[in-house]
Amino acid sequence: MTEWLLALVPTYGLWLLAAGTFLSCLALPIPASILMLTAGGFVAAGDLALLPSLAAAATGGIAGDQLGFWIGRRFGAPLLARMQRNPARAHLLARAVEVLEKRGLQGVFLSRWLFSPLGPWVNLTAGSAGYDWRRFSLAGGTGEAVWAGLYIGFGYGFAGNIEAATEMLGSVLGLLAAGTVMIGLAIWLRHLHHSHRP
Repeated sequence: MTEWLLALVPTYGLWLLAAGTFLSCLALPIPASILMLTAGGFVAAGDLALLPSLAAAATGGIAGDQLGFWIGRRFGAPLLARMQRNPARAHLLARAVEVLEKRGLQGVFLSRWLFSPLGPWVNLTAGSAGYDWRRFSLAGGTGEAVWAGLYIGFGYGFAGNIEAATEMLGSVLGLLAAGTVMIGLAIWLRHLHHSHRP
């Protein structure tokens, strides 16, 4: 399916980018990241324009986030309880709850691009938990812009060599995740040190 979908990028570029990121933010198995890398390659080749590609990818993601948030707000706990009957979904929902409890809106931002598999579940959980819509939208929209910029930018930089771009991006995201953990640990240790001082 991925090859068939990627073959459509030159023809339906912007619409396909927007639809792909929209559907992936609803937890549908759409390879949105690969679509954006491919679109970046087409931007480098001059077949797609950079700013419209970024806007289409980010807008689709933001629309998917919004729909997920409002589904969570409207159907709340009963929907989440029904979804938790599936063990894989239950695990992802539990991780989404953990991210929101530990990081709040920062977790919303990071789940758009750094922990993107959790994004759709964070949307539902944030909506169900009654998060402020404006603050959720700001964190989510900013994260979607980073997501689109990273993936289209790497696709552009590697001129369509998806395998090399994916490998490099995985390394960069791994370093960012490790750095985030280290910073969090340093803040926690500093807090412990200060709280135990006489």
